Amino acid sequence: MINQSFSLRITVHFHHGTFGKIMEDKITKQTSQVFDILRQVFGFESFRPNQEEIIKNILNKKDVFAVMPTGGGKSLCYQLPAKIMKGTTVVISPLISLMKDQVDAALENGISAAFINSSLPVAETASVFRRLRSNSLNLLYIAPERFAMTGFFETLKTVPISLFAVDEAHCISEWGHDFRPDYLSLSNIVKSFPSVAIAAFTATATQKVQDDIIVKLGLRSPFTVRASFNRPNLFYRVESKRGLGEQILELLRRHASESGIIYRTTRDSVTELADMLNGKGVRALPYHAGLTQEERKKNQEAFNRDEIDVITATIAFGMGIDKSNVRFVIHADLPKNIEGYYQETGRAGRDGEPAECVLFFGREDIPRIKYFIDQATDENERSVATDKLNQMVRYASHNVCRRRQLLAYFGEKYAEHNCGACDICTGTVQKADITIDAQKFMSAISRTEQRFGIMHIIDIVTGADTKRIRELGHHSIKTFGAGKDKDKHHWRFIADELLAQELISQDGDRYPVLKITAKGKKVLFGNEKVIGLKREDAEKKRRSGKGTEFEAYDESLFERLRALRKGLADEQSVPPYIIFSDKTLHEMCRRYPSSLPDMAEISGVGAAKLEHYGDVFTKVIKTYLEENPGVSIPKKRPDDTEAVRDSSKTKGETVEKTLELFRQGLSIEEITKERNLAASTITGHMEKLIMDGYDINIDRLIEPSKRNEIEKLFQSLGSMQLYPVVEHFKGTVSYDEARLVRACLRRGKE
Repeated sequence: MINQSFSLRITVHFHHGTFGKIMEDKITKQTSQVFDILRQVFGFESFRPNQEEIIKNILNKKDVFAVMPTGGGKSLCYQLPAKIMKGTTVVISPLISLMKDQVDAALENGISAAFINSSLPVAETASVFRRLRSNSLNLLYIAPERFAMTGFFETLKTVPISLFAVDEAHCISEWGHDFRPDYLSLSNIVKSFPSVAIAAFTATATQKVQDDIIVKLGLRSPFTVRASFNRPNLFYRVESKRGLGEQILELLRRHASESGIIYRTTRDSVTELADMLNGKGVRALPYHAGLTQEERKKNQEAFNRDEIDVITATIAFGMGIDKSNVRFVIHADLPKNIEGYYQETGRAGRDGEPAECVLFFGREDIPRIKYFIDQATDENERSVATDKLNQMVRYASHNVCRRRQLLAYFGEKYAEHNCGACDICTGTVQKADITIDAQKFMSAISRTEQRFGIMHIIDIVTGADTKRIRELGHHSIKTFGAGKDKDKHHWRFIADELLAQELISQDGDRYPVLKITAKGKKVLFGNEKVIGLKREDAEKKRRSGKGTEFEAYDESLFERLRALRKGLADEQSVPPYIIFSDKTLHEMCRRYPSSLPDMAEISGVGAAKLEHYGDVFTKVIKTYLEENPGVSIPKKRPDDTEAVRDSSKTKGETVEKTLELFRQGLSIEEITKERNLAASTITGHMEKLIMDGYDINIDRLIEPSKRNEIEKLFQSLGSMQLYPVVEHFKGTVSYDEARLVRACLRRGKE
């Protein structure tokens, strides 16, 4: 529910008097415009955390630095002001592969947008420059290397720029996990455009990286937001590698027909996994630096457009992804650091719906990563990378809430005792005294002079009759076969538990050997006991988070709407999530909007999308309801029908209040002032009342002769789209007037 805290928090500081009244009126008008665009353009009734404050500061031409998690709504923070401010908002982003999708998404919402990068033909680039010079672009997306070009930089100086939005801002910091030298040229913005604000956004930044970004960009006393890194809709889980291929297939069976990403460390493993999945009937494609640019583009587009379900990608080669309906992210190998892991898992559930993040952990991954770390010539660089790897290993191996560990890395304390959305917090804990098994395992390490790795020690305690054991004479030591009553999975658990509790350690890089620590010797010699914690997942809790209500939806209707969405997306050559997100479809499948006014109340359905897709989606929903007469449609709550803007407003004052005032003889303008709402909101109320069959005298709203002209044009066009009508009358007919006439025509057809 929307409130007017935006204006209330500011106006309280003004003194009474002429200046104060002028400023108060100006801010109230701006506030109304902001919320109107939020509803009409983006189709949302309220802001997500921090968006409102960021937008306020941008509109006040103040620099902004915001750390917001993936899916936190960063793009709206600069797209909404771009609709209000004069000039073009320039968005700098390193993810060239995403720019077209970002522009397509903006265009679907009725925002004038374009991009310039190396993938654009010369003629199209020239066309974008013409639009830029004619001040007809709200948004222009560019890559940092384009910004560094002298000619482009000089061109920007000749056109009105409203804002510079720097996405993936951590790329400017050498302390970040994805430093890009091209970003250093952005330090010239403040010098060359001193009157233009800069808004920098990133999803991952430690405090050290944050401070570095602010200095490198030269941000001037920025309004700073450090949002919570918590993603309550994501379920985090770590599994030990035990037959990786079958483990992945089992997980994919639970996510049948859903979109997901699987990360691997090498190009060969990415390709091999994609081939294996296709052989098992899973629609999958690879993505890595060894493919041609055209192949990568083709594969990513297939994934974005739901033509395949799974993309397998290298961790080292960052694949930009803006797809909102990724339902799972799998790391089949250990990531190098927590920043990269957090960012990659963050590509799941961008729409706010439940998603799963699974890491398959095997200690054999550690020496492989260490090998590459050791290739670095700079000692400090090696030290930093090793420390980050150790933090990643602790995350994967310790029996501590996954969410708490992730948040702690970014300096955020998680207050809850149980997050309810990770394997540690939802699993069944089995506590067991493993002292005897620990002593057997460490005895085998000791009797082989601490010169062998995990698998060889497991072979010894299980009594494996291997050529290597016989050659080394290890079949004759006292602990050979001491644990043959238990399988190798159990002994792998013992090894992992001893490593996690630092009773043993791994020494060496490519071929690490096991060493007994001072702490471990106390257990080995019987001075201390060791308790093992083994957890089994609670399957039923796997896909929901504590404190987050994920309502059920009509899955049969969802499949119909998803197919419709896919067809429309294919016609327009855009990804399906750009038409509507899964979250928006899920809401349709809970509320069954079978009329345009009802559809307008669905989150994510703005005016442009209602105009483009409202008829076809409501038609499918109507047909579904006719075929399924037993479907229970939830009753509307009184506050479902309106974006409430006045925090002092009493419950129940909704569309009916507008009807009451209209019947008292007030015009739309007078009702707008009386209710302190935007004119378009009141027009929306009138549109709904007309469609719902109320006796509304349209002649009071639109002069009869103008109404007749608008009706004739709608009929001659054979379409109910508003844009052609407004364009035809060259400003003499407003969108609101066209909406009301269209409502009358539609009502007459029913």
